[in-house]
Amino acid sequence: MNIALIGYGKMGKSIEKIATERGHHISSIVDLDNQEKLSKIAPDNTDVVIEFSNPSSAFDNIGACLRQKVPVISGTTGWLDQLPDIEALCVAHGGTFLTASNFSLGVNIFFKLNEWLSQVMGQFPDYKIAIEETHHLQKLDKPSGTAITLAEDIINTHPHYRRWALDASKEKDVKIASFRQAEVAGKHVINYHSPIDTLAITHEAHSRKGFALGAVLVAEWIQDKKGIFTMNDFIKI
Repeated sequence: MNIALIGYGKMGKSIEKIATERGHHISSIVDLDNQEKLSKIAPDNTDVVIEFSNPSSAFDNIGACLRQKVPVISGTTGWLDQLPDIEALCVAHGGTFLTASNFSLGVNIFFKLNEWLSQVMGQFPDYKIAIEETHHLQKLDKPSGTAITLAEDIINTHPHYRRWALDASKEKDVKIASFRQAEVAGKHVINYHSPIDTLAITHEAHSRKGFALGAVLVAEWIQDKKGIFTMNDFIKI
């Protein structure tokens, strides 16, 4: 399979390593210093684009590839207010698109555990929810896309909460606390605290390998499909 990488930071390099180990060819690498290569990505040289760039350029990167009829999977977060426009563009061009706040298989199982626990704990109003997320110093968006997904899933399944906010103080807000530390691949903790006890679930990544492997596995799965997909379609939980 021919894979084009958009974004060549630590994640892009990890994806390149795993993809080549699995027998794939990197057809193009597009980064800040060679944006002109974006226009050369096409179905005759690329089967799938894996996009891990930054929030300010993700929309343009993804839109260009969809217009050029190349399937795209994106792991960039912090731009999803523009997602409806990208989905409309994908439909208009008969394209293929999947975005995820996290491609780790473990994290996506954690998402489902979070939904189930939120439904159960919604019966016990004495427990108050707070989310903590910790990432490396280079992570630009705050809170993480994964933390936002966890919070939104709680809002959708718990009767008490209405929105999320950083360091929230309002009773019906899911509070998210964000920390940035050197060499932390990613850690998310959901705390249910009551006057009597605390219940917590945690996912901690030991390296970026799980995120990169998940992205390559999704690329292998999606290359011959048409439409808009989510990680639920891939994992079938």
